[in-house]
Amino acid sequence: MELKTLTVIPTYNELEALPVVIERLRAAQPEVHVLVVDDNSPDGTGELADRLSHEDEKIHVLHRKGKGGLGAAYIAGFTWGMERDYDVLVEMDADCSHQPEQLGRLLEAVERGADLAIGSRYVPGGKTVNWPWHRQFLSRGANFYAQTMLGTDVRDITAGYRAFRRGTLERLDLETIDSVGYCFQIDLGWRAELAGLTITEVPITFVEREVGDSKMDSGVILESMTKVARWGLGARAKTLCNKLRAVRATA
Repeated sequence: MELKTLTVIPTYNELEALPVVIERLRAAQPEVHVLVVDDNSPDGTGELADRLSHEDEKIHVLHRKGKGGLGAAYIAGFTWGMERDYDVLVEMDADCSHQPEQLGRLLEAVERGADLAIGSRYVPGGKTVNWPWHRQFLSRGANFYAQTMLGTDVRDITAGYRAFRRGTLERLDLETIDSVGYCFQIDLGWRAELAGLTITEVPITFVEREVGDSKMDSGVILESMTKVARWGLGARAKTLCNKLRAVRATA
């Protein structure tokens, strides 16, 4: 049975990029529905999304009141999709850095049993194209930091190209997630790992955006470092407490 799939694309000032990614996505995966989650873009991205939606019944638009962060946009999109009984919900950037033509790899992994499929730059076969050295450094550094602090086995836990089973999102307690920026990706990946869910990394080619501006800034980086440290230290403290309880119980 074919899984009913929704690709969630958050936007803020993506007027040039949005029609390109949607055209490529509709060509590559014509059965997949699209939800554009626009944060009241001042450049008219939301209005463009509405026009595209009127032309194609598989394109939908969710308007938010203002720029509320990547995590909140995805949660709003996931909630919208789960209320409409989609089986698989996909994260995809609007700028074509996540190539729509490779979405099939993630969907195949879910069909084979993955609860969460991650399009990974850092597994064999994965790579990046035209990425500035400082972005490469930040990305690899963030993954190394997360792996060290959390003890995760996921090679690219900061990756934003993902496919979730509906049941996975239902288990992750989305209402308690307050991660705003790219830390959101680590948050969901870490929760999925703690829940014992099956996470599969599939190789993708990540391509640097050609139009528009990156949303990465110092606040996003600080949020990630602070929260990852808190989660990692908290997990270690919990493990230590459990060991002490076990020792006392046998004493």
